[in-house]
Amino acid sequence: MKDILERLDQRRAQARVGGGESRVAAQHKRGKLTARERIELLLDSGSFEEFDMFVQHRSNDFGMEKQKIPGDGVITGWGTINGRAVFVFSKDFTVFGGSLSEAHAQKIIKVQDMALKMRAPIIGIFDAGGARIQEGVAALGGYGEVFKRNVTASGVIPQISVIMGPCAGGDVYSPAMTDFIFMVRDTSYMFVTGPDVVKTVTNEVVTAEELGGAKVHTSKSSIADGSYENDVEALLQIRRLMDFLPANNQAGVPELESFDDPSRLDRSLDTLIPDNPNKPYDMGELIRRVVDEGDFFEIQAAYARNIITGFARIEGRTVGFVANQPMVLAGVLDSDASRKAARFVRFCDAFSIPIVTFVDVPGFLPGTAQEYGGLIKHGAKLLFAYSQATVPLVTVITRKAFGGAYDVMASKHVGGDVNYAWPTAQIAVMGAKGAVEIIFRQDLGDPEKIAARTSEYEERFMSPFVAAERGYIDEVIMPHSTRRRIARALAMLRTKESEQPWKKHDNIPL
Repeated sequence: MKDILERLDQRRAQARVGGGESRVAAQHKRGKLTARERIELLLDSGSFEEFDMFVQHRSNDFGMEKQKIPGDGVITGWGTINGRAVFVFSKDFTVFGGSLSEAHAQKIIKVQDMALKMRAPIIGIFDAGGARIQEGVAALGGYGEVFKRNVTASGVIPQISVIMGPCAGGDVYSPAMTDFIFMVRDTSYMFVTGPDVVKTVTNEVVTAEELGGAKVHTSKSSIADGSYENDVEALLQIRRLMDFLPANNQAGVPELESFDDPSRLDRSLDTLIPDNPNKPYDMGELIRRVVDEGDFFEIQAAYARNIITGFARIEGRTVGFVANQPMVLAGVLDSDASRKAARFVRFCDAFSIPIVTFVDVPGFLPGTAQEYGGLIKHGAKLLFAYSQATVPLVTVITRKAFGGAYDVMASKHVGGDVNYAWPTAQIAVMGAKGAVEIIFRQDLGDPEKIAARTSEYEERFMSPFVAAERGYIDEVIMPHSTRRRIARALAMLRTKESEQPWKKHDNIPL
């Protein structure tokens, strides 16, 4: 018996060392943790239960029968994050470059299936070079099965991808179908075809960082939802994010103990809006002042910065926030902002996370670049997302709400449950000056008349009380009471039910 146990210990030790000490040292030299170290940091101490530690590939071509390493380049299993179960797989770059083989894929598929059965989140850590060329179509078949399960799990359990090294070729499509993607600056890359292929095919010379680095995907392509300085920071932030997310689409939002009084008043909000309607202010400050302990986890902070999306808590319960940002492009809606917000709204709706929307939007961004880029359809995505949402929707208009953008931003007309406005709100088809110059174009030569007409228009058509008189706004509230109003509205809406007509699925304007 002793010999048997010793052999087991030896095999476990062999599996845990991955591709060997020299490759582990090379991984550390690049400033990266190993696949196993990443799991240990991500999960609660001692909670990881590994599956398929001894699995090996079955390829006998190109001399692969002589190169078999336990685990086959991916570590899989489950554990807990702050006591809540999660499933995880972590690609091991020290073993065949983390490349995907048939056996490697089957390990991932097993934890995907178990995560779905257990209705628990799954986190994938990517550090790999793509498909294992030596296995040919068997590897491609493995990819397809992983992709199919990504789709099946979508909207049922949270799926999170963390890119901590190369992620190329077929490997990129699994993260692309998950809910959130995070990257590590300077060490992680995502691209369908790498720099060498790009140069061969297009004669374009580009580095891996320029082609698919963290900066590209967080600020330009919108592929990634955030980036961090190193592996440690990234994994600690994933732990933080998980505290905001429900285990599945039926579990309800997490509820943590909060010592922040939901009725807390903040008098500083009474002076947040500048007297000059064209002067910007930081909407992020409003969010942080309203939420519990000022704790806000922003999603896609570097992309489409004219709109803010992220998670916070009110009375200890997770809430999704969407807010126009006047500090960037005056908070205008453009194609990128519309897509960013629409995806976030749909995630919140899928997992029953209430949404609070802060509105200060002068309209949609005009110009040929936007029109040629599909602004109509991109704007419709956000309109579609809000209109389709069945979760509690609370909206607060702080200043401008002009034109079609007013409708789109969770207005009463598209399903907003509780809609408030600050006394500084202006709700109209367009700004007073533009409206007057159109309606009274015959008076354009008389500045005094135009000024008088503008003041009259502001009073008669832009005041929040005009919308309130029609029931489009439930109440005009004092800014300092915003947190209390939101908290009470969300508490009232916890039992909200919404009946929808049967459909196989919708046809969102993609």
